[in-house]
Amino acid sequence: MIRGILVKTAGVLAAIGLMGDAALAQEEKQLRIGFMATLSGPAAIYGEHMRDGFMLAVNQSNGALGGLPTNVLVVDDKLDADYAVEQVTKLIDKNGIDLLVGVNFSKVMLAVHDPVVRSRTLFIGTGSGPAPIAGRDCNRYFFSTASQDDQVHETMGRYASLKGYQQVVTIAPDYEAARDAIAAFRRHFKGQIAREIFPKLGQTDFSAEFDQIAGIEPDAIYAFMPGGMGVELVRQFQTSGIKGIIPFLSSQTVNGVTLPHSKETGEGLFSASHWAPNLDNPANKRFVREFGRAYDYAPSVYAAQGYDAAKLIHFALELTGGVKDQEAMLSAIHAAPFESVRGDFRFNSNQFPIQDFYLVEGVRRTSRLYEMEAIARVFDDVGDAFSGSCRM
Repeated sequence: MIRGILVKTAGVLAAIGLMGDAALAQEEKQLRIGFMATLSGPAAIYGEHMRDGFMLAVNQSNGALGGLPTNVLVVDDKLDADYAVEQVTKLIDKNGIDLLVGVNFSKVMLAVHDPVVRSRTLFIGTGSGPAPIAGRDCNRYFFSTASQDDQVHETMGRYASLKGYQQVVTIAPDYEAARDAIAAFRRHFKGQIAREIFPKLGQTDFSAEFDQIAGIEPDAIYAFMPGGMGVELVRQFQTSGIKGIIPFLSSQTVNGVTLPHSKETGEGLFSASHWAPNLDNPANKRFVREFGRAYDYAPSVYAAQGYDAAKLIHFALELTGGVKDQEAMLSAIHAAPFESVRGDFRFNSNQFPIQDFYLVEGVRRTSRLYEMEAIARVFDDVGDAFSGSCRM
């Protein structure tokens, strides 16, 4: 009797063990991704574009990137660096994520980057690309499907020089990242900066600034004015009396996020980007078409970067079969084995993209649809200025 009980007990324990092994095997076949972005407050729209682009690619794969059932944990960083560190620590330690994706503002990126890479968690940035992370603080666990932050400003500096502009007035909010943006513009602009204007962060009345510019009579204006400030700047440029007289160049001022709000006041104004909806390649055509169907709004560059990140993960996993072999996964991601919506794409030595940059223009497609259009290539297959400082 006792022997029979022992045999039965052993059988039950063995069955439990097999069930545990099966559960473990099933768990190992799942992919856990943390997606972090700013999803609340006035800046939420940028994070929403990134998230929607990423999730579109996940849904195109039937919820299984690389064939692995994919669980995406979306976290709002609230544009709060300390809160973001708490949340990313929870994603790694409690939720056991395999990868972190996202982050669209530099102060959050600079806060979470080190904790993530120190934990040896794969991190694919889709928004912010601060200079230190592209340069001296680069890390083999961090990749970016966005550009390094300075590159759009450098593109417009080069364009201004190609146009032969000799004197330019720059205007940007009065904070450190904006001053860095103007410095990046100057890196490729061969003329003179007639004046640098730095309105207070949050300012919405630019009449005095436009009066200054009219008095200087420069060859062009260069504006870095993101978000709502940019929308107001563009609207007031329309009625300033200098539109049509002084060219308006910008970066991250007229783009796929702000243009639907600027509307006709943003038509014909120039900016710089590595992506636009009209780039002529099959991956981009499918992305733009299916994004509009899924979300009923037009994608921006932020959505494109999120989408590319998911496609990068998908095809890297198809090469490796899973994320358990990190070395294989790192090699597969670095190979960039996917067709980017931007066309030319490969990773530089610092694991930021080598890609083309374009002059883009705000255009109206229909009475409701405004979007950016690439009209000229300014840089061909270019890396960022900080890759030489990266030592991996």
